[in-house]
Amino acid sequence: MNIVVCIKQTPDSAAKIAVDGGQVTWGDAPLVVNPWDEFAVEEALRTKEKHGGKVTAVCMGVETAREALKTALAMGCDEAILVSDPALKGCDSLGTARVLAGAIRKAGEVDAVFFGRQAIDSDTGLTAGQVARLLGWPALTYVAAIAEWKPAEKAVSVQRMTDEGRQVVESSLPAVISVVKEINEPRYPSFMGIRKASKTTIPVWSLADIGVAADQVGEKGARVGWAEMYAPPARKVVCEMIKGETPEETAAALVDRLIAEKVI
Repeated sequence: MNIVVCIKQTPDSAAKIAVDGGQVTWGDAPLVVNPWDEFAVEEALRTKEKHGGKVTAVCMGVETAREALKTALAMGCDEAILVSDPALKGCDSLGTARVLAGAIRKAGEVDAVFFGRQAIDSDTGLTAGQVARLLGWPALTYVAAIAEWKPAEKAVSVQRMTDEGRQVVESSLPAVISVVKEINEPRYPSFMGIRKASKTTIPVWSLADIGVAADQVGEKGARVGWAEMYAPPARKVVCEMIKGETPEETAAALVDRLIAEKVI
């Protein structure tokens, strides 16, 4: 099977967000593979190990995004591709989807594309569905388990997580699959994998390479923009201890205070 897994480089989940000059900043927090995407990489690798083939990691970003791709290679991915172009600055989710769909088309005959549920920096959870729509492939979202791969029949059966439980869905291949954390436990990069990743050449594809017009991505192609960004005002919290001579007096004083504050 020829599998593509799309990843994103994001700030570490422990980063503190601030707004500086109308721009969101994470300070000097380290950049890592989006945690949700680690589950996608793991499931792609498990699929390859069971059915053969190769796994290619694809990331859209600037030069520093190579480090995220090296992590995917160290985990076991066979190849990695960075899509980078100055015109990508200011991409919304639709622009990102156009870029990833173009890269997937260029990758050749792909059987499945894996995504994490969402990115922890933007939290939209839209990109996987948008990529599927652009490719004209089925979108299998919130996947908590792969029930069965049927490579010979070009089909897959999955379990989708819903509010009511799990939903079993069968789909034709190729398909776009976005996964949730219940699907597996991501492996750690091995020492040999890290050494191999450090020596692997990661090609860089431009918009021209993937056949995407510059006016369809970035700020020019964005359909969603941030008119203004600001930090919410700090909440003033006052702690008041309610006391009484007896538990009954304390309870009565508490009720009176809650009524005064219009809580009850």
